[in-house]
Amino acid sequence: MSVIAFPFFRQNGAAPDLQRRRLLAALGWGSVGVVCGAGAVATVRFLYPRVLFEPPAYFTIGFPNAFTISEPADGHGVCLVLLKWKKSHRTWIVLEKERMYAIFAKCTHLGCTPSWYDDDRTFKCPCHGSQFFSNGVNFAGPAPRPMDRYKIALAEDGRIVVHTNTLFTYKDFDNPFAYLDLKRITVAGAAGSVP
Repeated sequence: MSVIAFPFFRQNGAAPDLQRRRLLAALGWGSVGVVCGAGAVATVRFLYPRVLFEPPAYFTIGFPNAFTISEPADGHGVCLVLLKWKKSHRTWIVLEKERMYAIFAKCTHLGCTPSWYDDDRTFKCPCHGSQFFSNGVNFAGPAPRPMDRYKIALAEDGRIVVHTNTLFTYKDFDNPFAYLDLKRITVAGAAGSVP
């Protein structure tokens, strides 16, 4: 009967294989080095946190006297819809005869960005066909409620500021921060002070 020799076990009386020992030692210490190196890289990466640089949660649109109303109001009281901030801040500024508000350009159905159609005086969502009047109130399609509005106020320097971190739903459209009273600004501006 012959003896079966396993390559990793030394046979009795055989001389140790030094090359194999060196190879196994190098592989062992190499794997320890790789683990320690990966741990060191992870530790250094941990010391430098990942930061998202986001734009500020507000933007200014100008002084109140820059917004003049020359068009008549439509059936919903809206005189003018300004599209200037749609692309940069996803916001429409809507001017009525006596007030101004900022509509968040997001359909209340699934969040698509509607488009303004000046001929029809409506906002239309390209995704599922929701339609909104010029004041942001829904009247057709699957949108369950009117579009939200941002907080709008006067800054200390007299410029109009839209705060994109504060939203008002249709239940809060009468909140004094959901719109800017243009009559009050005109009266205060005539008196020489900004409220």
